[in-house]
This record gives sequence, structure tokens and C-alpha cells, in this order.
Amino acid sequence: MVGVSDGHTSPAPASARTRVGRPLLSLALASMMDEVHAHSGAVYLMAADEPVLEMAVMAGLPRAFAAPWERVGLSAPIPVAEAVRERRLVWVGGEHEMARRYPRIAVVLPYPFALAAVPVATSSKVYGAVFVTWPGSHPPELTDRERDHLTAACGRLAVRLERAVEDSVSPHTEPDLLASAQVGGAAGTLGTVEAARMVARLPYGLCSLDLHGRISFANAAAAELIGVPVSQLLGSQLWAAAPWLNDPVYEDRYRAALLSQHSTSFVALRPPGDWLSFRLYPSTTGLSVRVSRARAVAEMSRAGPRPGDAPSRLVTISQVLSLAGALTEAVGVQDVVQLVADEVVPAVGSQAVVMLGSRAGRLHVLGHRGYPDARVVERFDGLPLTEPTPGTHALNTGVPAFFDSREELDRLYPLRQATPDGFAAWAYLPLIASGRPVGTCVLAYAERHPFPADERAVLTSLGGLIAQALERAVLYDVKHQLAHGLQAALLPHTLPSLPGIDAAARYLPATQGMDIGGDFYDLVPVAGLAAAVIGDVQGHNVTAAGLMGQIRTAVRAYTTVGQSPEEVMRSTNRLLIDLGAELFASCLYLRLDPERGRAVMARAGHPPPLLRRPDGRVRVLDLAGGPLLGIDGSAVYPTTEVELAPGSVLVLYTDGLIESPGVDIEDALAELGRQLAEAGDRPLDELADHLVRRSAAARERVDDVALLLLRAVG
Repeated sequence: MVGVSDGHTSPAPASARTRVGRPLLSLALASMMDEVHAHSGAVYLMAADEPVLEMAVMAGLPRAFAAPWERVGLSAPIPVAEAVRERRLVWVGGEHEMARRYPRIAVVLPYPFALAAVPVATSSKVYGAVFVTWPGSHPPELTDRERDHLTAACGRLAVRLERAVEDSVSPHTEPDLLASAQVGGAAGTLGTVEAARMVARLPYGLCSLDLHGRISFANAAAAELIGVPVSQLLGSQLWAAAPWLNDPVYEDRYRAALLSQHSTSFVALRPPGDWLSFRLYPSTTGLSVRVSRARAVAEMSRAGPRPGDAPSRLVTISQVLSLAGALTEAVGVQDVVQLVADEVVPAVGSQAVVMLGSRAGRLHVLGHRGYPDARVVERFDGLPLTEPTPGTHALNTGVPAFFDSREELDRLYPLRQATPDGFAAWAYLPLIASGRPVGTCVLAYAERHPFPADERAVLTSLGGLIAQALERAVLYDVKHQLAHGLQAALLPHTLPSLPGIDAAARYLPATQGMDIGGDFYDLVPVAGLAAAVIGDVQGHNVTAAGLMGQIRTAVRAYTTVGQSPEEVMRSTNRLLIDLGAELFASCLYLRLDPERGRAVMARAGHPPPLLRRPDGRVRVLDLAGGPLLGIDGSAVYPTTEVELAPGSVLVLYTDGLIESPGVDIEDALAELGRQLAEAGDRPLDELADHLVRRSAAARERVDDVALLLLRAVG
């Protein structure tokens, strides 16, 4: 084994320094764990070419326990990444704190254990991070001695890694540090024949499991109870030893025992009707398992599942991934409420849910499902946050509360007695996102429901996932309301009634983006005539919408003072350039004269309008025009006069109505003309709905859609 400097000696020339060998990380980790009496840990190293931590060595537990975090992005919300980001020791004192701060970890490992994560860094560079864990019996606070030792040890490790880099020696992944598994006969495993005889004489089964859960010893009584010969048990994992033991609940008990270093138990049914009790006694080298017949039905119901019962592990990892994926798809607050009701409530065995938030110092009911009488829930809407209720308490403090009976809830919150909701147990989960409470999720149960520690950890972790979805949903709803309010303010509320002209309009925001855009339309009366305009500013965001409002106002102002169509376009173009917005806009402007049956049009890079004649024929108007507004201050916009006989329909639109990925624009325009020819005799409102409904581009809406229909009525 290569010697390693302990970091306390005086610096030596590079040529004289002790070279860093492969066992560096393993030795440092083992020494660290031994000094602070931790029972598992891992060393992470920074990846060479990306902001990622990669697990280099793990000790004390199988790597499978930390499999989801073998590669960790620096932005990930987990302790080792946070330790590197903030250059400090991160301490998590138990399962409740883990569930509150790091729900992604707690939902996979909902067991009692404590964890410290420490950066491995010099003053100038971060090389990685270390985490170590203790059983759940560890005090909730890290001692000064433990903190100082971990910090100093990681500092020494960073210096050694720095020297390795200077000496062009790259640290590598090293073999994990686990107790070696012993697989063999009973006498050889126990060490003496007499010890084996002693175990064989005991009236109950005994097994020994290594850290991977593999059976390294089993006596004859265990083999008889399980119904599998000793030769087949050895080397297999306990939960895979027999088909009736192949249940994730039993593997979960093994994980819980190893990680918490607390004894655990479960009861399993060996077909057809024999109930067996398994009790697991862990240590840092493996587990001893006692197998016996379960003595009483009452004992069975407390200790383990029966056929048809829900497993004690509420939510499997696959369910968590499914729930997390579903919650990422939630858009608005009501989407989150519906997903929680559809996915989370059945998974955890509750029957109803209420989502609570706060606004202006008062409780706000965001949504609820499963309550026979909705008025019971709505009574809490508007309740001051100072009122002593479990919902306000969880929201104010960020601390979950669990009530396994109505008596317990009524004793602590007597005001609840006046508003019975018909349920018998409740879980109040604070929804904490970005370090602050954003609401409370209340799960209600129809019958009394105990909440053991691992179940509380799972529920609290689910609360963290829900909180992140709710925070995004609230922001989306606010943005959505802002967008619609702004769009409504910038577009005409109604179209004016004009003699000789019927009009109808539709606006649809893009489905990608902020539900707001730069498409606009307007209809302006002008001394016996009328002016119509439609246009499209680049983008579908607040900037585009603001510029659109300015253009629409300018067009209306230039029209009102009597400018000709060509002058309106030139003036608007110069205004857009003077504003310096660096955005362009297309525009189509019409001056309508219904009495003479004429329309004068000017076009600035806008799609050509369609005209349906009274006989039903449709043609695309080939208009003269100029460039987009905002490009050339000296641009001119020639006009074209078009006949507009009574019964004619003009269709003005933006490109969002006809442009769709994979569809030729000429084909889309031809299809729009065909729809107009078939349905052009309908009332304009029906025709507008028909054209929008039949447009493939309008259904997908990668861009905004504006549509303005004008019919000459004579």
C-alpha cells in the first residue's frame, strides 16, 4: 500500500512528496467514519468537464442504497451538492428534517438516520464532497468534535488531491468498503462445530444476512419454516428466497434496519395459511434474522400485511417517480389539486384532500376533493392565519401534524368540534418550496389511521414534491391572469357598429409561451367611412404585446386625423423605428367605403387577405406593398383598390392561422379558401368560429392567431 502524507508536515518539493496512490479515498473515508462513529459514507469527486459530482467510493452500505445519486448535478437539491455550492458543512439531523429539506432523498429512504455532507476543497478549488451517516439514535445536533473532525479531515483530503493534481496523478474510483460476504456450510460460517450445534438446537429459525441482504448462514429450523433447503438459501437474498417473500415491503424492512441500525420486523404469509414472523437485528457488518411462527392474529395485524392489505411502505419508488412526473405536467393550481386527488390520495390510502394557501394574512382554500359537503371546507376560506387551527399552524410553522383520531384533533383544536367533516384521521403537510411555506395539504381518512415514523417521512416528502408543483402553478396562474388582463386591455373590447359593414373578430394566444402576443386588430369609424387594421409584432411575450398596443394606438390616431392609407403606414413605420424597439411588425390597413362598394388597402409584409364574392368564389388578393414596419424609415407603401360588392366577405388574418410545422403554406391558404367558400354564407360569428376550428395551425398554435372578418351588407 502506498504511503500518504497526513497533511501536518512541512511542505516538501514536488519531487520529494509522497505520491498519492489508489487507496487515498478509501483510507480517508474509513478514517473519517471511524473517528466520528458513522456507519456509512461516500466520497464524491468533481467531474472533469461538467458541473457534476461522481461517487468515487462508498463505505458501510451497498452502493444500491445511493444508486439514484451516483452522479449528482451541482444544482441538485441534495446535501452533497449544497455543501459544494455553499462551501460549508450541511447537517441533516433525522428523517423529519430530511423529509422537510430534501424530499427527493426522504421519499426513497424514509428511515431514521442522520447525515453530514462536507465539501472537499482548498481555498482556491473544490475537488468534491463527502457524506457520512449515523443511525437514527444519533442526537439531533452534530457535536463540535464531530464537526471539527469532519471539516479538518476533508481539508486534509483536499490538500492530498491538490498534490495529486500537481504530480499528474488523477484519483480514480476505488472499490467500495463492505464487509466480505461469507457463504458456506453452517459449521464453517459460525467458526466452530459446537456453535453450529447450539444454533441447530434452538426452536426457531436463524439466518445471517450480509450487507447486500444475501443469506450467509441459515439453520435447519429456518430452512424448514421457509420451506427451502439450506443449500438453496445460501447466497440468495432473503426476499428472493421463496416466491411468497418476493414483496418490496420485505426488502424495505432490510433497508430500514441497515440504514437506521434499529431492529425491524415483518410478518409474511407462507401459503396456504402459515404466518411467519421475521425480526431483523442489524449491525455494521450485516443482519441477524430470527424466524418464528406468528403467535396471534392480533400480533399479525400489527406487525405485517395480510392478503389484500396495503403494504406498510405507502408509496413505491416507481409510484414516486410517476407522481413526480405527473406533478411536473401540472400547469395551474387546479391541475395540481386534481393530480393530488387522482394520484396521491389513492396511493397513500386517504379519502379526501384539501389544498390551503394564504393571501393577505388569511387562509385561502385553493381546492378540495372528496368532501361530501363542500360547505364544511369553504368555511375555512378567509380565516385569519392567527386563528388556532391545524391548517394555519402547519402553514405558519412549516411543521407537519398527524392526528390518528378525531379525539386527538378535537382535544388540541377544540374549534374544530363545531365543523365536523365526517372523517376520522388527518395529515396536515406543510408545502415548503424554496425554503418557505407556500401552503398546506390536508389528507383526510375515513377511519382511524396511525402514522408510524416511516409513513410520516413518506408523506412529508410527498408534501415537498407537491409544494414544488404548487409553487410553479401559482406563478403560472398569476402570469396567466396578467397576460389575459394585458391582452384584453390592448385589444378592442367590442367592435363598433358601422353602417354597411358587419364585423367579427377572434384572438387566440400561442399555446407555447406566456399566452400573450403581438397580434392585433381594430376597426375605426372615420366620417362615413371605416378603417380596419390587422397586424403582427414579432414574438408572443410582454414586450411584443406592449409594442402592439403602441402601434394600434398610433394607427387609430393617424386614421382619426385623416391620413390616407399610405400615409398611415408610413407614419406608423417611422414611429416604430423612432421607438428603437428592435422588433418588426407586419400590417394590413384598409379604408372601407361601403356606399361605393370599394376598399383601399396598404400592406407591410403581411399575409394577403381573402375575398369571398357574393357568388361564393374566393380569391387571394394580390396587393402591392412594402417591407415590414420598423426596417426602413424611407419605405413607401403603395395602395390597391378592391371592389367590395354587397355580400362580399373579407378575411384578414395573421400567419398563426395558416402556418403549421410540416404543412406547406400554399396548401394551408388553399384550405382556408375552401372553408371560406363552403361556409361563407353563415353569420360572421359562426364563420369566425368555423375557420378557427378547422385550422390545423390554430389548433396547435405555435404562434398567436388574429382573425378579422368584414362583410359588406349594402
